[in-house]
Amino acid sequence: MVDVPMPQILGLYETHLTVVDLDRSIRFYRDVIGLELATVIENRNVAFFWIDDKRKGMLGLWAIGSAPLRMRLHIAFRVTLEDVLGSAAALKAHGVQPLDLNDNPSDEPVVLGWMPAVSQYFLDPDGHSIEYIHVLEDAADPSFGVKPYSQWLSRPKPAI
Repeated sequence: MVDVPMPQILGLYETHLTVVDLDRSIRFYRDVIGLELATVIENRNVAFFWIDDKRKGMLGLWAIGSAPLRMRLHIAFRVTLEDVLGSAAALKAHGVQPLDLNDNPSDEPVVLGWMPAVSQYFLDPDGHSIEYIHVLEDAADPSFGVKPYSQWLSRPKPAI
């Protein structure tokens, strides 16, 4: 048995997505999502974006070319409650359809009761599932399931 402790994970620093059209994806993540473009490395067909402060997070987009194979991946961006609640209107203003957890059009974020967290989903140009999420201070309520935020607010509160 090894007695040397592993480093404590403080958070996730970076994630990477594959994209078909790097220029289109750069425009989406820069102009719609609002991330700061850190660099483009043309000879590797990759772009990197800062998330918040460069010491806190990074997103890499890698062009895969015209191959017929695709992966649908998921990333979630931590935002304020107010930003999640206003995100459907903002997304629509940028021509992006807000979705619920099951990819159905939805103008209202959902709450995942087991966390609990309020989330608004949408797709990037390559079909990756993107989420704005805010973890709520409320007690978890797994029996709530996944329902619109308005139902979370009007639900009978569990006894403490």
